[in-house]
Amino acid sequence: MSHTPLLTGAARSVKAALPKHDADTPFVSLTDITEIELLILRRMREMTIGDHRALGHGSGFDYVGLREWQAGDRFSTIDWAQSSLTNFSPLIVREFEQPSTATVMVVADGSLSTRCGAQGVPIARGVARALATIGMSAVFFQDLFGMITFDAGLRDLSAVRPMIGKNHVIHCLDAYQTGTGLQQVPFAGSLSMTLASFMRKAGLVVFVSDFLFDEADEVVRELALLNSTHDVVVALVDAAFAFEMPAVSAGWVDTVDVETGRTRMVSRAAFSRMAGQVRRWQDSVSERVHDADLDIVRISHDAATTDLALSELVAERRLKKVA
Repeated sequence: MSHTPLLTGAARSVKAALPKHDADTPFVSLTDITEIELLILRRMREMTIGDHRALGHGSGFDYVGLREWQAGDRFSTIDWAQSSLTNFSPLIVREFEQPSTATVMVVADGSLSTRCGAQGVPIARGVARALATIGMSAVFFQDLFGMITFDAGLRDLSAVRPMIGKNHVIHCLDAYQTGTGLQQVPFAGSLSMTLASFMRKAGLVVFVSDFLFDEADEVVRELALLNSTHDVVVALVDAAFAFEMPAVSAGWVDTVDVETGRTRMVSRAAFSRMAGQVRRWQDSVSERVHDADLDIVRISHDAATTDLALSELVAERRLKKVA
């Protein structure tokens, strides 16, 4: 990493060498979702007291077109006549859009190293918690909610198209954790162009990541470009907890990068300084985001504080839209 000396090899490799999360344990449980929903209902009702335009919308929808069936689609939207032309493989669905609603899209870090962590808590849990909170906030405002995931190279993007409803948020959480029910997003030459080409109209884009990758500067520049047509917010997942390493007696420690398979030997002193290096790196990323005139929310392990900050972020922008 030429421009990230404090993370050169060591921090990123140790990040990938940390214990992986048990795939059978959900990042965000149904109980967590219920808690988030209740918090949002309570807080949003406080924020929407007084004179304002109604948040609810009528039942009118505009027909957009046809596409292949995806996991999470309602069976009532299947166009059986069109599906018969493809011998029902794949099924074809009619796609509708409610023009009065906004679109909320979460761009979530799905790299393998986010599945690692400490004491059974993966970095990806913070990403998933943010995904759930933003999604349930969108449900409150009856907004379309969708998700795009990206890997370590920031070129292999997959997505769940925006839809309305709590069940769709749960589907997005499952898709984030298991990688199922996702469709590939064609790369359009740059991150900003790829994201813009996937969204039909201007909306809220929340980029959720720990930013522990080589291309942090480039990503911030791309998000700043995207902010010219969309409302872009960065949610920075604090990952220093995953680098609080136990004391070791060995003078040198072997590490391996789960994403590339590369190994690296680091000194005991460097091994013990990992958490501080990560904190300084993420603080520098936060400064770059501010310099790019983008809003940023830090995702900590204080779930209540984080949930409140993210839900108020969505509410603030949504209430401005309906003002």
